Amino acid sequence: MTSDVLLVDVGADLRFLLPPRRRAGPVPVRVDGESTLGHVVESLGVPLTEVGELLLDGRRADPGGRAGPGCLVVRPVSRPQTTPTNPPRFLLDVHLGSLSRRLRLLGLDAAYEPDADDAALVERAAAEQRVLLTQDRGLLRRRALPQGAYVRGHGVEPQADDVLDRFAPDLAPWTRCVACGGVLEPVPRGAVEHLLQPGTRRTYDEFARCAGCGRPYWRGAHARRLEAAVHRAHEVVARRRRAVDGGPAGRGPGMVGG
Repeated sequence: MTSDVLLVDVGADLRFLLPPRRRAGPVPVRVDGESTLGHVVESLGVPLTEVGELLLDGRRADPGGRAGPGCLVVRPVSRPQTTPTNPPRFLLDVHLGSLSRRLRLLGLDAAYEPDADDAALVERAAAEQRVLLTQDRGLLRRRALPQGAYVRGHGVEPQADDVLDRFAPDLAPWTRCVACGGVLEPVPRGAVEHLLQPGTRRTYDEFARCAGCGRPYWRGAHARRLEAAVHRAHEVVARRRRAVDGGPAGRGPGMVGG
């Protein structure tokens, strides 16, 4: 290794974020004496929101420290990850609308603003102590973002699995409106009868209404499919918690900023 090269060893769980040609092993990076360790890691494609620990020549290092020659090990954030609030509160970007509805089905506080630009999303995440969920790595690199998470997978099932595995939140299915995220309140049929089709009025007796938007809910023909999704979610959370209870200690809290 030359005197101005930092050898960056990105953990296997994070290598999918690297360019394909750099995924086989440690990556040599020429350092200039000015860049921080965090900048070096992010320049390779790994947002610091995904990093749990940096080890420089075997010692824990701060992402704000200057990058010099040596060996840098990049470890992923430990799972389940702690969040600013318990239970966690999420904010999803424009590309994760289906995921927002799935998280709401599970009773999670999942805000979704499809028309918000990046700056507005970061501002709201900070103001409301929300974890910003996105697949936009540039958005996760914004310094004003307190906490964010890169959502892995394509399609709502693998994406939901990833979020649930990462945060292992307590679930409260059927308690939130999937349209706006408001809390559902049980109501008599007469309170929502004017909003129902005749067949629904004749067939169902138990109803709820969103305290936010007023949308009515009942266990209709789609309930079996949704119950399967709820069962899957409980299994993912339980599996992560079992892994923590029976596995080695976590590697520490996730990093943000840099």
